Amino acid sequence: MEKQPENNEQHEKEEMKTLSSCVNRLTRDGYETQFKVTKNGLKSLTTEKVYRPEEIKIASFYRFEGESDPADNSILYAIETEGGEKGTLTDAYGIYNDTNVSAFIKEVEEIEKKPH
Repeated sequence: MEKQPENNEQHEKEEMKTLSSCVNRLTRDGYETQFKVTKNGLKSLTTEKVYRPEEIKIASFYRFEGESDPADNSILYAIETEGGEKGTLTDAYGIYNDTNVSAFIKEVEEIEKKPH
């Protein structure tokens, strides 16, 4: 019996199950910069440029839950800036989240959830 080709949507869901596989996929899709929240805003670790919440949009986000340890809960944001820079920001969520990241994300007005 010939094996049926895997459904593309199912393949994408499998590919996006872990944080590292999701980061790899987003990188292939052009989200190459890593961002970090600082006291001045969202900093690109590539260009050193700092963005205010109104200068970015969250194109998508992904939540990951650790199977055995709540400390493994994390969220990955796919971010696009007004200047065209694209990258990712990772944070824990729940009791281990970084309050600076949470506060910054709450100020971002444009948050979407689109498939990658």
